[in-house]
Amino acid sequence: MPPAFATRGRRLVFPRGILVLATLSGLLLLAFGGITDKLIPLFAVGAFSAFLFSQAGMVVHWWRQPGRGVRRKLLYNLLGAVTTGVALVIILSAKLAEGAWMIVLIAPALVVLLQRIHRHYHHVAHEVEQPVALRASPLRPPVVIIPIDGWNRVAERAVRFGLLLSDDITAVHVSTEQDDTQRLRAFWTEKVEQPAQAARAAVPRLEIIYSPYRQIYEPIVDFVTHTKHRSPDRLIAVIIPELVEPHWYEYVLHNQHGAGLKALLYREGDQRIVVINTPWYVRDV
Repeated sequence: MPPAFATRGRRLVFPRGILVLATLSGLLLLAFGGITDKLIPLFAVGAFSAFLFSQAGMVVHWWRQPGRGVRRKLLYNLLGAVTTGVALVIILSAKLAEGAWMIVLIAPALVVLLQRIHRHYHHVAHEVEQPVALRASPLRPPVVIIPIDGWNRVAERAVRFGLLLSDDITAVHVSTEQDDTQRLRAFWTEKVEQPAQAARAAVPRLEIIYSPYRQIYEPIVDFVTHTKHRSPDRLIAVIIPELVEPHWYEYVLHNQHGAGLKALLYREGDQRIVVINTPWYVRDV
């Protein structure tokens, strides 16, 4: 099972498991029209299946145990396994058309699902949990790329954070036919380049990419990929400015391009690409 189901809440119960069971129970009641008598075949098949697997498991357990007195215990559990197995076959034959077929399909599917989950956790553990030595060799600052939709407080916060990481900073703006790129370049010269030069800091560059078909994500991902190939020995830090609303329902009022771009960069699966969010919190009004 996923570890989230083993996490206890404030009341020392397993809230996620309770929610999942409650949801599935509600769906079953809806599927059977709220008549609980129709759920008895499902309960019978589930109960006798559990009895059968329990008895069969104990048979295997005693079979592997050496010593005296084991054979008698094995026979007891073998008798229980045969008895519950016969009862299960009878119930399935009699109640198959009344809903017992659901257990026949769902139980093996759950077993396969849990096996795949176990295989996934084993793969992740093999991939990341091995202790490795810290690579303490001389490191170079990353190449910083900041997608912006214009020059504002949100973009300024991201650029200022980028200056803490590296001297190689490029802000990328994807332009469409409706954009005023000349105004953006003028703002960039006045509000970014001149203050940076006056402070004797690194001067961030502005890269404007024209997108004739109004694509937003693809030009930025292509620019990141091109920069990665151009700097094969450095990390690529993509800083995504993000507007954080005070209320969850206000998110639908703004474009959430940051989440989509982050998902595409994650899909690239490149170890040299690092994605960083710089949130700007909107004050509640």
